[in-house]
Amino acid sequence: MAIAKVQSHETTLKPRKIPFNLWRPGPLVLLLPALASIGAVSIYPVLLGLWLSFRDTTLSSPTDTFIGLGNYFQLFSDSQFWNAWIHTIQFTTASTLLETLLGLMIALVLSERFRGRGIVRAAMLVPWAIPTVVTSKMFGWLFDGQNGVINYLLRSLGLIQHNVDWYGSPDFALGTIIIADVWKTTPFMALLLLAGLQTIPDSLAEASVIDGASAWQHFWHIRLPLLTPTLLIASMFRALDAFRIFDLVYVLTGGGPADSTEVLSTFTYKHLFSALQFGYGSALSTVMFITEIVIAVAFGVFLLRKMREIGQ
Repeated sequence: MAIAKVQSHETTLKPRKIPFNLWRPGPLVLLLPALASIGAVSIYPVLLGLWLSFRDTTLSSPTDTFIGLGNYFQLFSDSQFWNAWIHTIQFTTASTLLETLLGLMIALVLSERFRGRGIVRAAMLVPWAIPTVVTSKMFGWLFDGQNGVINYLLRSLGLIQHNVDWYGSPDFALGTIIIADVWKTTPFMALLLLAGLQTIPDSLAEASVIDGASAWQHFWHIRLPLLTPTLLIASMFRALDAFRIFDLVYVLTGGGPADSTEVLSTFTYKHLFSALQFGYGSALSTVMFITEIVIAVAFGVFLLRKMREIGQ
């Protein structure tokens, strides 16, 4: 009897489960402010840009008519668009590859134990913390064609005989921008890859040493396969960010000289805010958005395949 009374008392003390129904008015009312904010800053601009891309809307004239795919036909036959698209792909590919490789090397060094490692890790983030506009001006002074430090150092080493107009020459301008971007964003890649390296158990390293594996074998057969998902995710983030590069190009070269550094962001900006061609500029923005989706999907498919291979 006593046991039955205790059990009945415990059952009465158990909290009652209140069924949660998302379609009740209460939860929906609480979610409305967040949904309205997301819709106002994310969904509505995308839909408005997509709608404007089907119209011939120009603020410099009273033109505002629906033309369907006319802007896209004009866009794909525009040589300046393809010039900007190629430069964007070149910049994205080169900067992502260099930053991934350099970031991986830095992460491997910083994952080891040595005196002053914390200070080095903190100092590594300084280039990433500097605003991009400041980085642009700094590299503009470093690579100045007349009084730049880079020309002085190269002349002192005997590598060049005359000053090189780095960002004023069509042959060197895009490479100069890539160098500036690599210097600024490599710490971001190193930080992500360092976090991935720290998730690898130390027991695997100890087991490889016992089995007689060299440092290269340990990296190639143990660390790199386990780091592949982090490597792909970090590269995807960096590629998507590099594809929409704007401020570095706009401040350093403005797309010149002779459109040799024109990228899609600066090209779209000129049509939207300089020429006030909202229809054509919106079509450019839509093509950029679709291209970034394709890049993200390609990285996602490759990432899923690699994760299945390593059994994650």
